[in-house]
Amino acid sequence: MRQNRAIDVSTGLFVLLGVAAIVFLVTQISNREFTSQGKGYRVVAQFDNVGGLKVGAPVKMAGVTVGRVEEIGYDMKLFKAVVSLGIDRRYDQIPNDSDASIFTAGLLGGQYIGIEPGGSEDYLKDGDQVEFVQNAIVLENLISKYLFGQGIKETPPGQAPESGEAATTTGSPAPAGKQ
Repeated sequence: MRQNRAIDVSTGLFVLLGVAAIVFLVTQISNREFTSQGKGYRVVAQFDNVGGLKVGAPVKMAGVTVGRVEEIGYDMKLFKAVVSLGIDRRYDQIPNDSDASIFTAGLLGGQYIGIEPGGSEDYLKDGDQVEFVQNAIVLENLISKYLFGQGIKETPPGQAPESGEAATTTGSPAPAGKQ
């Protein structure tokens, strides 16, 4: 009897520990520090490709989270993704010529928007648009460029390409009769 009770108690503790771990992870994943509920301002950025960027992804400057992605839409006239960024009001001195890029956190991590400050003395305010953007790097496209030979090296004029290498030349074309 005592042995069955010990097994029951240890199983119960194990299950309780598992539930506590799940609750902890859920609270960490859904940690939304920054929202636009009157606590900040909203700016817009247009990208050709947002990759796997999701609503709620962090917006960072120098590694510090300054806001969150609030909305991702598509502009049918410009054929671009429109991303709304909610920036916390504490960060109200971001130069209006700053640029926004989409980065990946680690090899398999989620994506986030990084803002690099510009040099302007005017600052972003509610409703502004970030003019300078860099699209997400899609890993599949990058790999296919190298696997299928789209990463061709350019050979300077007057040099022969290395064996087995396709070449393109830079500079002016060769004189007539020397091709």
